[in-house]
Amino acid sequence: MNFLYQSFYIGKFKIEVPVFIWFLLATVAAIIELTRGEENFNNFLLYKHVFIHTTQQVNLYNGLPENLFDNHYGPFFSMVIAPFSFIGNYLGCFLWCITNAWILYFAISKLPLNRHKQLTILLITAVEMMTATHNIQFNTMLTGWIILSFIYIEKEKEIWSLIFIAAGFLVKILGVVGIGFFIFSKHKKNFILLGIMWLLVLGFLPAIISSPAFVLQSYIDWYYDLIDKNQSNVNFIVNYMQDISVMGMIRRIFKADNLANWMVLLPAAIAYILPIFRFKEFKHLSFRLSYLAMALIGVVIFSSSAESPTYVLAVAGVAIWYVTQQGNNIKMANALLVFTLILTVFSPTDLFPAFLRKRYVIPYALKALPCFVVWLTILYQLITKRFQPIASD
Repeated sequence: MNFLYQSFYIGKFKIEVPVFIWFLLATVAAIIELTRGEENFNNFLLYKHVFIHTTQQVNLYNGLPENLFDNHYGPFFSMVIAPFSFIGNYLGCFLWCITNAWILYFAISKLPLNRHKQLTILLITAVEMMTATHNIQFNTMLTGWIILSFIYIEKEKEIWSLIFIAAGFLVKILGVVGIGFFIFSKHKKNFILLGIMWLLVLGFLPAIISSPAFVLQSYIDWYYDLIDKNQSNVNFIVNYMQDISVMGMIRRIFKADNLANWMVLLPAAIAYILPIFRFKEFKHLSFRLSYLAMALIGVVIFSSSAESPTYVLAVAGVAIWYVTQQGNNIKMANALLVFTLILTVFSPTDLFPAFLRKRYVIPYALKALPCFVVWLTILYQLITKRFQPIASD
Protein backbone atom coordinates (compact mmCIF):
# COMPACT_ATOMS: atom_id res chain seq x y z
CA MET A 1 0.00 0.00 0.00
CA ASN A 2 3.05 2.28 0.00
CA PHE A 3 2.10 3.62 -3.42
CA LEU A 4 -0.79 5.46 -1.76
CA TYR A 5 1.72 7.61 0.10
CA GLN A 6 3.77 8.57 -2.95
CA SER A 7 3.93 12.01 -4.53
CA PHE A 8 3.98 13.26 -8.09
CA TYR A 9 4.58 16.57 -9.80
CA ILE A 10 2.33 18.72 -11.93
CA GLY A 11 4.72 21.30 -13.28
CA LYS A 12 6.62 22.56 -10.24
CA PHE A 13 3.92 21.53 -7.80
CA LYS A 14 4.46 18.44 -5.67
CA ILE A 15 1.17 16.64 -4.98
CA GLU A 16 0.74 13.79 -2.51
CA VAL A 17 -1.46 10.94 -3.74
CA PRO A 18 -3.81 10.95 -0.69
CA VAL A 19 -4.35 14.70 -1.09
CA PHE A 20 -5.05 14.23 -4.80
CA ILE A 21 -7.53 11.44 -4.02
CA TRP A 22 -9.21 13.58 -1.36
CA PHE A 23 -9.92 16.55 -3.61
CA LEU A 24 -10.64 14.36 -6.63
CA LEU A 25 -13.41 12.57 -4.71
CA ALA A 26 -14.82 15.88 -3.48
CA THR A 27 -14.76 17.33 -6.99
CA VAL A 28 -16.33 14.25 -8.59
CA ALA A 29 -19.10 14.13 -5.97
CA ALA A 30 -19.87 17.83 -6.43
CA ILE A 31 -19.92 17.62 -10.24
CA ILE A 32 -22.18 14.55 -10.20
CA GLU A 33 -24.75 16.38 -8.08
CA LEU A 34 -24.52 19.53 -10.21
CA THR A 35 -25.06 17.62 -13.45
CA ARG A 36 -28.34 16.26 -12.08
CA GLY A 37 -29.83 19.74 -11.97
CA GLU A 38 -30.84 22.18 -9.26
CA GLU A 39 -33.64 19.95 -8.01
CA ASN A 40 -30.96 17.45 -6.91
CA PHE A 41 -28.88 19.87 -4.85
CA ASN A 42 -31.78 21.31 -2.91
CA ASN A 43 -29.64 21.38 0.25
CA PHE A 44 -27.57 24.21 -1.20
CA LEU A 45 -30.68 26.13 -2.24
CA LEU A 46 -31.98 25.65 1.30
CA TYR A 47 -28.69 26.94 2.73
CA LYS A 48 -28.72 29.93 0.39
CA HIS A 49 -32.23 30.82 1.45
CA VAL A 50 -31.22 30.81 5.11
CA PHE A 51 -29.13 33.84 4.17
CA ILE A 52 -31.79 35.37 1.91
CA HIS A 53 -34.59 35.05 4.45
CA THR A 54 -32.43 36.31 7.26
CA THR A 55 -31.96 39.52 5.27
CA GLN A 56 -35.72 39.57 4.63
CA GLN A 57 -36.48 38.69 8.28
CA VAL A 58 -38.67 35.76 7.25
CA ASN A 59 -39.14 32.89 9.71
CA LEU A 60 -36.44 30.26 9.06
CA TYR A 61 -38.26 27.21 10.45
CA ASN A 62 -41.99 27.36 9.75
CA GLY A 63 -41.79 25.38 6.51
CA LEU A 64 -42.54 28.32 4.26
CA PRO A 65 -41.52 29.10 1.62
CA GLU A 66 -40.80 25.69 0.11
CA ASN A 67 -37.03 26.34 -0.10
CA LEU A 68 -36.81 26.24 3.69
CA PHE A 69 -39.02 23.24 4.38
CA ASP A 70 -36.22 21.38 6.12
CA ASN A 71 -33.88 23.94 7.66
CA HIS A 72 -32.57 22.93 11.08
CA TYR A 73 -29.48 25.18 11.28
CA GLY A 74 -29.11 28.13 13.60
CA PRO A 75 -29.38 31.75 12.39
CA PHE A 76 -25.56 32.13 12.46
CA PHE A 77 -25.44 29.80 9.47
CA SER A 78 -26.67 32.73 7.37
CA MET A 79 -23.23 34.31 7.80
CA VAL A 80 -21.39 31.09 6.96
CA ILE A 81 -23.25 30.57 3.70
CA ALA A 82 -23.35 34.28 2.73
CA PRO A 83 -20.17 34.27 0.54
CA PHE A 84 -21.60 31.43 -1.55
CA SER A 85 -24.98 33.09 -2.06
CA PHE A 86 -23.97 35.79 -4.54
CA ILE A 87 -22.26 33.80 -7.30
CA GLY A 88 -24.97 31.69 -8.89
CA ASN A 89 -26.36 28.36 -7.76
CA TYR A 90 -24.02 26.07 -9.69
CA LEU A 91 -20.76 27.86 -8.92
CA GLY A 92 -21.86 28.59 -5.37
CA CYS A 93 -22.73 24.96 -4.73
CA PHE A 94 -19.46 23.72 -6.23
CA LEU A 95 -17.34 26.10 -4.17
CA TRP A 96 -19.34 25.21 -1.06
CA CYS A 97 -18.50 21.52 -1.54
CA ILE A 98 -14.80 22.15 -2.19
CA THR A 99 -14.55 24.57 0.74
CA ASN A 100 -15.99 21.94 3.07
CA ALA A 101 -13.43 19.40 1.85
CA TRP A 102 -10.59 21.93 2.13
CA ILE A 103 -11.42 22.93 5.72
CA LEU A 104 -11.37 19.32 6.90
CA TYR A 105 -8.16 18.69 4.94
CA PHE A 106 -6.60 21.80 6.50
CA ALA A 107 -7.62 20.68 9.99
CA ILE A 108 -6.20 17.19 9.53
CA SER A 109 -2.96 18.63 8.14
CA LYS A 110 -2.57 20.71 11.30
CA LEU A 111 -2.91 17.79 13.72
CA PRO A 112 0.27 17.33 15.80
CA LEU A 113 1.15 14.12 13.99
CA ASN A 114 3.74 13.20 11.39
CA ARG A 115 2.76 13.52 7.74
CA HIS A 116 2.31 9.77 7.23
CA LYS A 117 -0.31 9.65 10.00
CA GLN A 118 -2.07 12.73 8.63
CA LEU A 119 -2.28 11.14 5.18
CA THR A 120 -3.60 7.92 6.71
CA ILE A 121 -6.42 9.88 8.35
CA LEU A 122 -7.22 11.45 4.98
CA LEU A 123 -7.38 8.06 3.26
CA ILE A 124 -9.62 6.52 5.92
CA THR A 125 -11.99 9.51 5.95
CA ALA A 126 -12.08 10.19 2.19
CA VAL A 127 -15.07 8.04 1.20
CA GLU A 128 -17.19 9.31 4.08
CA MET A 129 -16.26 12.87 3.10
CA MET A 130 -17.41 12.03 -0.43
CA THR A 131 -20.74 10.74 0.95
CA ALA A 132 -21.27 14.03 2.79
CA THR A 133 -20.32 15.95 -0.35
CA HIS A 134 -22.86 14.02 -2.44
CA ASN A 135 -25.47 15.27 0.00
CA ILE A 136 -24.12 18.85 -0.13
CA GLN A 137 -23.73 18.67 3.65
CA PHE A 138 -22.17 20.98 6.23
CA ASN A 139 -20.88 18.07 8.33
CA THR A 140 -17.45 18.01 6.64
CA MET A 141 -16.83 21.62 7.60
CA LEU A 142 -18.11 20.99 11.12
CA THR A 143 -15.66 18.08 11.51
CA GLY A 144 -12.84 20.43 10.53
CA TRP A 145 -14.01 23.07 13.01
CA ILE A 146 -14.09 20.59 15.90
CA ILE A 147 -10.60 19.32 15.08
CA LEU A 148 -9.32 22.90 14.78
CA SER A 149 -10.82 23.76 18.16
CA PHE A 150 -8.71 20.93 19.61
CA ILE A 151 -5.58 22.00 17.70
CA TYR A 152 -5.76 25.59 18.97
CA ILE A 153 -6.16 24.35 22.55
CA GLU A 154 -2.95 22.40 21.94
CA LYS A 155 -1.29 25.60 20.74
CA GLU A 156 -2.67 27.55 23.74
CA LYS A 157 -4.59 29.84 21.39
CA GLU A 158 -7.97 29.65 23.13
CA ILE A 159 -9.31 32.65 21.26
CA TRP A 160 -9.22 30.70 17.98
CA SER A 161 -10.38 27.48 19.56
CA LEU A 162 -13.48 29.14 20.97
CA ILE A 163 -14.32 30.82 17.66
CA PHE A 164 -14.64 27.36 16.12
CA ILE A 165 -16.50 25.92 19.11
CA ALA A 166 -18.99 28.79 19.23
CA ALA A 167 -19.46 28.79 15.45
CA GLY A 168 -20.06 25.04 15.36
CA PHE A 169 -22.56 25.17 18.21
CA LEU A 170 -24.44 28.14 16.71
CA VAL A 171 -24.85 26.34 13.36
CA LYS A 172 -25.45 22.79 14.53
CA ILE A 173 -25.81 21.68 18.14
CA LEU A 174 -23.26 18.89 17.57
CA GLY A 175 -20.53 21.54 17.56
CA VAL A 176 -20.87 21.91 21.34
CA VAL A 177 -18.66 18.82 21.75
CA GLY A 178 -15.61 21.08 21.50
CA ILE A 179 -16.30 22.38 25.00
CA GLY A 180 -14.96 19.06 26.30
CA PHE A 181 -11.46 20.14 25.31
CA PHE A 182 -11.65 22.62 28.20
CA ILE A 183 -9.95 19.96 30.34
CA PHE A 184 -6.76 20.33 28.28
CA SER A 185 -6.68 24.12 28.38
CA LYS A 186 -3.90 25.73 30.40
CA HIS A 187 -5.88 28.97 30.54
CA LYS A 188 -9.25 27.84 31.88
CA LYS A 189 -10.41 31.27 33.08
CA ASN A 190 -9.75 32.76 29.64
CA PHE A 191 -11.49 29.76 28.08
CA ILE A 192 -14.69 30.53 29.97
CA LEU A 193 -14.62 34.29 29.44
CA LEU A 194 -13.71 34.04 25.76
CA GLY A 195 -16.33 31.36 25.26
CA ILE A 196 -19.08 33.63 26.55
CA MET A 197 -17.78 36.53 24.50
CA TRP A 198 -17.62 34.63 21.20
CA LEU A 199 -21.00 33.01 21.81
CA LEU A 200 -22.58 36.44 22.10
CA VAL A 201 -20.57 38.07 19.28
CA LEU A 202 -21.12 35.30 16.72
CA GLY A 203 -24.63 34.57 17.95
CA PHE A 204 -25.81 38.08 17.15
CA LEU A 205 -23.58 38.65 14.11
CA PRO A 206 -26.56 37.99 11.76
CA ALA A 207 -28.14 41.13 13.20
CA ILE A 208 -25.97 43.16 10.83
CA ILE A 209 -28.03 41.78 7.93
CA SER A 210 -31.37 41.64 9.78
CA SER A 211 -32.11 42.91 13.29
CA PRO A 212 -31.35 41.89 16.90
CA ALA A 213 -35.03 41.15 17.55
CA PHE A 214 -35.26 38.85 14.53
CA VAL A 215 -32.08 37.01 15.50
CA LEU A 216 -33.26 36.47 19.07
CA GLN A 217 -36.65 35.23 17.87
CA SER A 218 -34.93 32.94 15.38
CA TYR A 219 -32.95 31.24 18.15
CA ILE A 220 -36.21 30.68 20.05
CA ASP A 221 -37.78 29.25 16.89
CA TRP A 222 -34.71 27.08 16.36
CA TYR A 223 -35.07 25.60 19.84
CA TYR A 224 -38.63 24.47 19.20
CA ASP A 225 -37.72 23.25 15.71
CA LEU A 226 -35.02 20.98 17.17
CA ILE A 227 -37.48 19.53 19.68
CA ASP A 228 -39.89 18.69 16.87
CA LYS A 229 -37.07 17.25 14.75
CA ASN A 230 -35.90 14.98 17.55
CA GLN A 231 -39.39 13.59 17.91
CA SER A 232 -39.64 12.85 14.19
CA ASN A 233 -36.15 11.32 14.13
CA VAL A 234 -37.00 8.62 16.68
CA ASN A 235 -40.06 7.54 14.71
CA PHE A 236 -38.04 4.81 13.00
CA ILE A 237 -41.15 3.21 11.49
CA VAL A 238 -41.54 6.27 9.28
CA ASN A 239 -37.92 7.30 8.70
CA TYR A 240 -35.15 4.73 8.53
CA MET A 241 -32.65 7.32 7.29
CA GLN A 242 -32.55 9.27 10.58
CA ASP A 243 -31.58 8.22 14.11
CA ILE A 244 -28.65 6.12 12.87
CA SER A 245 -27.37 6.01 16.42
CA VAL A 246 -26.91 3.73 19.39
CA MET A 247 -30.44 4.60 20.51
CA GLY A 248 -31.67 3.94 16.99
CA MET A 249 -30.03 0.51 16.94
CA ILE A 250 -31.63 -0.43 20.25
CA ARG A 251 -35.04 0.87 19.22
CA ARG A 252 -34.98 -1.00 15.92
CA ILE A 253 -33.31 -4.27 16.90
CA PHE A 254 -35.37 -4.76 20.06
CA LYS A 255 -38.52 -2.96 18.83
CA ALA A 256 -38.13 -0.66 21.82
CA ASP A 257 -39.76 2.36 20.21
CA ASN A 258 -40.50 3.84 23.66
CA LEU A 259 -36.83 3.96 24.64
CA ALA A 260 -36.07 7.47 25.85
CA ASN A 261 -32.83 9.02 24.62
CA TRP A 262 -31.72 9.92 28.14
CA MET A 263 -31.50 6.25 29.08
CA VAL A 264 -28.50 5.97 26.74
CA LEU A 265 -27.23 9.54 26.89
CA LEU A 266 -26.86 9.64 30.68
CA PRO A 267 -24.45 6.68 30.85
CA ALA A 268 -22.59 8.10 27.83
CA ALA A 269 -22.23 11.47 29.57
CA ILE A 270 -20.83 9.78 32.67
CA ALA A 271 -18.42 7.87 30.44
CA TYR A 272 -17.00 11.14 29.12
CA ILE A 273 -16.36 12.34 32.66
CA LEU A 274 -14.42 9.28 33.84
CA PRO A 275 -11.19 9.91 31.85
CA ILE A 276 -11.02 13.46 33.21
CA PHE A 277 -9.70 12.15 36.53
CA ARG A 278 -6.59 10.62 34.93
CA PHE A 279 -4.65 13.87 35.21
CA LYS A 280 -1.25 12.21 34.91
CA GLU A 281 -2.14 10.97 31.42
CA PHE A 282 -3.00 14.44 30.11
CA LYS A 283 0.67 14.98 29.24
CA HIS A 284 0.51 12.32 26.54
CA LEU A 285 -0.61 13.45 23.08
CA SER A 286 -2.03 9.98 22.45
CA PHE A 287 -4.38 10.40 25.43
CA ARG A 288 -5.55 13.81 24.25
CA LEU A 289 -6.02 12.63 20.66
CA SER A 290 -7.97 9.60 21.91
CA TYR A 291 -10.30 11.95 23.78
CA LEU A 292 -10.73 14.00 20.59
CA ALA A 293 -11.51 10.79 18.69
CA MET A 294 -14.05 9.67 21.29
CA ALA A 295 -15.71 13.10 21.13
CA LEU A 296 -15.99 13.03 17.32
CA ILE A 297 -17.46 9.53 17.36
CA GLY A 298 -19.78 10.05 20.31
CA VAL A 299 -21.33 13.25 19.03
CA VAL A 300 -22.69 11.22 16.10
CA ILE A 301 -23.56 7.82 17.56
CA PHE A 302 -25.41 9.39 20.50
CA SER A 303 -27.45 11.79 18.35
CA SER A 304 -30.96 10.99 17.19
CA SER A 305 -30.30 13.44 14.34
CA ALA A 306 -27.50 11.26 12.96
CA GLU A 307 -27.89 10.26 9.33
CA SER A 308 -25.47 8.67 6.91
CA PRO A 309 -23.69 11.92 5.84
CA THR A 310 -23.14 12.83 9.50
CA TYR A 311 -20.70 9.94 9.85
CA VAL A 312 -17.82 11.92 8.37
CA LEU A 313 -17.37 13.15 11.97
CA ALA A 314 -17.35 9.66 13.45
CA VAL A 315 -15.08 8.13 10.81
CA ALA A 316 -12.60 10.99 11.23
CA GLY A 317 -12.62 10.11 14.93
CA VAL A 318 -11.98 6.45 14.19
CA ALA A 319 -9.10 7.44 11.88
CA ILE A 320 -7.48 9.71 14.48
CA TRP A 321 -7.70 6.95 17.10
CA TYR A 322 -6.34 4.38 14.66
CA VAL A 323 -3.12 6.25 13.91
CA THR A 324 -2.33 6.56 17.63
CA GLN A 325 -2.35 2.79 18.20
CA GLN A 326 0.96 1.08 18.80
CA GLY A 327 2.49 -2.24 19.88
CA ASN A 328 0.07 -4.97 20.89
CA ASN A 329 -2.92 -2.83 19.94
CA ILE A 330 -2.15 -2.86 16.22
CA LYS A 331 -3.94 -6.13 15.37
CA MET A 332 -7.03 -5.10 17.30
CA ALA A 333 -6.96 -1.64 15.71
CA ASN A 334 -6.65 -3.15 12.21
CA ALA A 335 -9.64 -5.43 12.83
CA LEU A 336 -11.79 -2.56 14.08
CA LEU A 337 -10.74 -0.38 11.16
CA VAL A 338 -11.76 -3.07 8.65
CA PHE A 339 -15.05 -3.53 10.51
CA THR A 340 -15.66 0.24 10.30
CA LEU A 341 -14.75 0.47 6.62
CA ILE A 342 -17.06 -2.40 5.66
CA LEU A 343 -20.15 -1.62 7.72
CA THR A 344 -19.95 2.14 8.26
CA VAL A 345 -18.06 3.55 5.28
CA PHE A 346 -18.91 1.21 2.40
CA SER A 347 -22.40 -0.02 3.40
CA PRO A 348 -24.15 2.97 1.72
CA THR A 349 -22.16 2.47 -1.51
CA ASP A 350 -22.46 0.13 -4.49
CA LEU A 351 -19.43 -1.77 -3.17
CA PHE A 352 -21.65 -3.28 -0.48
CA PRO A 353 -24.29 -5.95 -1.28
CA ALA A 354 -27.61 -4.17 -1.77
CA PHE A 355 -29.53 -7.08 -0.21
CA LEU A 356 -27.62 -6.80 3.06
CA ARG A 357 -27.90 -3.02 3.08
CA LYS A 358 -31.68 -2.99 2.56
CA ARG A 359 -32.45 -6.02 4.73
CA TYR A 360 -30.19 -5.39 7.71
CA VAL A 361 -27.95 -2.29 7.70
CA ILE A 362 -30.59 0.37 7.09
CA PRO A 363 -33.53 -1.16 9.04
CA TYR A 364 -31.36 -1.80 12.13
CA ALA A 365 -29.13 1.31 11.93
CA LEU A 366 -26.05 -0.94 11.81
CA LYS A 367 -23.92 1.82 10.29
CA ALA A 368 -23.51 2.96 13.90
CA LEU A 369 -22.32 -0.40 15.25
CA PRO A 370 -18.58 -0.35 14.34
CA CYS A 371 -18.22 3.23 15.56
CA PHE A 372 -19.89 2.28 18.84
CA VAL A 373 -17.47 -0.62 19.29
CA VAL A 374 -14.52 1.71 18.62
CA TRP A 375 -16.00 4.27 21.05
CA LEU A 376 -16.21 1.60 23.78
CA THR A 377 -12.63 0.57 23.02
CA ILE A 378 -11.38 4.14 23.33
CA LEU A 379 -13.30 4.59 26.57
CA TYR A 380 -11.71 1.46 28.00
CA GLN A 381 -8.25 2.66 26.99
CA LEU A 382 -8.80 6.14 28.40
CA ILE A 383 -9.83 4.69 31.74
CA THR A 384 -7.31 1.86 32.10
CA LYS A 385 -4.37 2.26 29.72
CA ARG A 386 -1.00 3.72 30.57
CA PHE A 387 -0.31 5.89 27.57
CA GLN A 388 3.06 6.17 25.89
CA PRO A 389 4.60 8.92 23.78
CA ILE A 390 3.96 8.82 20.04
CA ALA A 391 6.01 10.38 17.27
CA SER A 392 4.87 13.94 17.89
CA ASP A 393 4.63 13.84 21.73
